[in-house]
Amino acid sequence: MPTSLTGQRLGWTLALLAFAQLIFALDLNIVFVALPEIGSDLGFPGQTQQLVVSAYVVFAGGFLLFGGRAADLLGRRRIFVLALTIYAVSSLIGGLAGSPITIIIARAVQGIGGALLLPSTLALLNTLFDEGPKRNRALAIWGGAGASGLTVGALLGGVLTDGFGWPAVFFVNVPLAGIVALAALVVIPRDPAGGPRRSFDLPGALSVTVGATVLVFALVEGPEAGWGSPFVVVAFVAAVLLLALFTAIEARSADPLVPLRLLRNRSLTVGMAVTFLYMATFGVLPYFLSLLMQGVHGYSALQAGLAFLVPSLAIATGTQLGERLTTRIGGRTTLLIGFAVGAAGTVVLAVGFDPDSSFAALVPGLVISGIGQGIVWTAMWITAATGTAAHEQGVANGIASTAMNIGNAIGLAIFTVLAELGTAGKSGAALREATAHGESFVVVLTAAGMALGLVVVLVLPRHRVTDSDAVSAGRPPVVAG
Repeated sequence: MPTSLTGQRLGWTLALLAFAQLIFALDLNIVFVALPEIGSDLGFPGQTQQLVVSAYVVFAGGFLLFGGRAADLLGRRRIFVLALTIYAVSSLIGGLAGSPITIIIARAVQGIGGALLLPSTLALLNTLFDEGPKRNRALAIWGGAGASGLTVGALLGGVLTDGFGWPAVFFVNVPLAGIVALAALVVIPRDPAGGPRRSFDLPGALSVTVGATVLVFALVEGPEAGWGSPFVVVAFVAAVLLLALFTAIEARSADPLVPLRLLRNRSLTVGMAVTFLYMATFGVLPYFLSLLMQGVHGYSALQAGLAFLVPSLAIATGTQLGERLTTRIGGRTTLLIGFAVGAAGTVVLAVGFDPDSSFAALVPGLVISGIGQGIVWTAMWITAATGTAAHEQGVANGIASTAMNIGNAIGLAIFTVLAELGTAGKSGAALREATAHGESFVVVLTAAGMALGLVVVLVLPRHRVTDSDAVSAGRPPVVAG
C-alpha cells in the first residue's frame, strides 16, 4: 500500500517503530541477570525463579495471533498504543511488587502487551513502506533495534540491577513505553475509517489463544515439573484438542481469524519455519551464555551485561548486511548465507564453553554467530511479509511471530534438559565443569538446528531482482538465487 506520508514524517515513524521493537526485545532478556536478586529479595526458591521469565513467554506466545487479528480489525495504531500502555502499567506494577505472585502476574500482563505490540508494529511497517527495497531497509532498521535488544537487554539488566536494584529493570519501561505511546499519536497516521465490516471470529480467537497459551505453558514447565507431571500432561492434551478445534473452526468460518489460504503463500510458510528455527537456535544462546558467565565463571550482573556488548554489535551489523543482501540477491540466498555463517560461528562459540576458558575464547564465535544471526533476523521478516495483502499483514505477522515464540519455548525446553543431563549429584568444581560441558554440547546442537534451516530455506523459490528494484536501491540489476 503506497504511503502518502512525507519523507520526514515517514522517517520519524520508522524511528518510533524501531524504538518500540527495542523495548519489546529488551523485555525478553532484561530480567535474566536480575533473577538471583529478585529471588533473594522476594523469597523465590531457585527453581521457581524461572517463572518470572516463563510468565512473559507463555502469555506473549499465546496472544500473538489474537494481537495480529486485532491490529487488522481494530486499527494498527490503536493496538500499537494500547500495547505500549499495557507495557507501562504492568512494568510499574512489576517494579513495585512485594511478593512472587505479584511479579509473576505483572510479567504475564507484560507478555500480553508484547503479543499486541509485535504484530501491530510489523503490520505498520509492512503497510507504510512499499514492498521491495524501501520495506527491506525499514525492516533492517527495525530488525537492528530488535535483534540488538535481545543482547542489550542483558547489558541493561546488569547495569540497572547492580546500580539500582532489580526493580529498575521494570521501572525503566514505564517512561520508555509512555513516551513512545504518546509520540505515536502525533507521528503515526490515524487508522483509516470505515472499510468492510468483518467479524473478530470469537470462537477461533478463544480456541487458538487458550490453546497456544497452554501449549507454551507445557513446553516451559515440562523441564521443571517433569514431562510426566499431571499438570504438564493435561496441558499438552488440552493444547492439542484446542488447536484441533481451532483448525476446524477456521476451515468452516466465513471470516476466519486466520484464513487458511494464507498458508498457500510459500514465503509466509517458509518464513514461519525460519522464525521457529531462529528462536529455537539463535534465540536460546543468550540464556546459556548468561548461565555460563554467572553460574560457571562467577560474573556479576554488570560484568555479564557488559560481555553482551560483543554479540550485540555483531548482530546489529548482521541486520544491515541482511537488508543489503536481500535487496541485491533475494531472500532465499540471503537466508542460506545467514544460516551457514551462524552455524559455523556457533560451532566456534561452543569451543569457548569451557570452565577454565576466558571471555576472549568466546569472542570469535560471538562475532561470527552474531553476524549470521543478524542476517537471518532481517531476511526472515522480509520473507514472511512478502506476498501478503496489506489488510492481512497483522494476522500474517501474528502467525510468523507465534511460530517464533513457540520455537523459543521448545528450544529452551529441550536444550535445558540436555544441558543438565550430566550435572546430577555434583557440586563445586565438578558441577561447574559438568555445567560448562553440558552447555557446550547444546550450543553445538543449536548449530545443527541452524544447518537444518539451510534445508528449509531451499523450499523458497528463486528470486529475480528486477531492474526497478535494483535502480530504486541504487545498485545495478542482478539475477539472484
